[in-house]
Amino acid sequence: MTTAPKPAMRPARPEFSSGPCAKRPGWTPENLSSAVLGRSHRSKLGKARLKEAIDRTREVLEVPDDFLVGIVPGSDTGAVEMAMWSMLGPKPVQLLAFESFGKDWVTDVTKQLKLDAEVLDAPYGDLPDLTKVRPDADLVFTWNGTTSGVKVPNGEFISAERTGITICDATSAAFAQPLDWTKLDVVTFSWQKALGGEGAHGVLILGPRAVARLESYSPPWPMPKLFRMTKGGKVNLEIFEGATINTPSMLCVEDYLDTLSWAARIGGLPELRRRADANLAVLEAWTQRAPWAAFLAADPETRSNTSVCIKVIDSRVTALSDDAQADFAKKLAGVLEKEGVALDVGGYRDAPPGLRIWCGATVDTSDVDALTPWLDWAFASVIAELEAA
Repeated sequence: MTTAPKPAMRPARPEFSSGPCAKRPGWTPENLSSAVLGRSHRSKLGKARLKEAIDRTREVLEVPDDFLVGIVPGSDTGAVEMAMWSMLGPKPVQLLAFESFGKDWVTDVTKQLKLDAEVLDAPYGDLPDLTKVRPDADLVFTWNGTTSGVKVPNGEFISAERTGITICDATSAAFAQPLDWTKLDVVTFSWQKALGGEGAHGVLILGPRAVARLESYSPPWPMPKLFRMTKGGKVNLEIFEGATINTPSMLCVEDYLDTLSWAARIGGLPELRRRADANLAVLEAWTQRAPWAAFLAADPETRSNTSVCIKVIDSRVTALSDDAQADFAKKLAGVLEKEGVALDVGGYRDAPPGLRIWCGATVDTSDVDALTPWLDWAFASVIAELEAA
């Protein structure tokens, strides 16, 4: 093992998980003391808190006034599934698949809904050919690939004259990257990623074109209760006013409200984006002086500022078998966790071996900065073990 001294500084908060993500700075359980507990979520007080969460989401995320915002079950996955099961079918479908969740949507559309969809895919680290996106087809895509560290650079690949609808999984892009609302008809995210809230809840945002689709099209397949968004041929507006389809955790809702309040206090969406950009900038500067590491997303224009994926490029590691490289990456993450400086930073199970460091707005830049020497120390430790074997 290496005899190099351990770095002197440690991150004050070592939570760099990509979901659930770090709590906002200064968070304590006492912040949730006003939660509506032991009461029905359909009570006047419960519905008021849910409606407040919807209204604050619109304010902080800068959602256009003519879009509907609702809280739905099943995290971001539930929100995406609701949209796909309710809206796909009347037009050709295209899917962008450049990371694991995008590939999940491919499976659901082609194997469960059994639609003859066109899949535009790319290996981890790259984007598909966006010039192949058709204006006459419905499009399902992730704005930011949580498991690949790759994002779409903007919404220019989507035609303003499209006749299809766009369903955008924005779960690790919301509150960190500029979403082009003029090109998006359905936007989903989970607050456990976007703002470090507790899990199980998704947010579903519908634009006018999505509402029109819901009110003009009835899918041919059976629709589970949790996915039903219409009543009497019209969108059930109660869902978007605080009447959730199933029972939400009011403690989780209070936690989300707390973080939205923090976001508004520090400057809203511009400051949230600035914080995420600053965190990524620290890692970009570090990779310039760390010869063993590089971004999985090589193109800076498509590099995520939230779910930042790092690969090992040292020849002593890349010369190993795939299994041995995966083992090296697991040991690297394990050393960081054992030292208590970076928790849950292993790469996603289906992604190439490496590290995944959450850099969203709830992470302090000073902690990312304090982490970088530990990354080098951990690599030196594991490589020394490898060479001694």
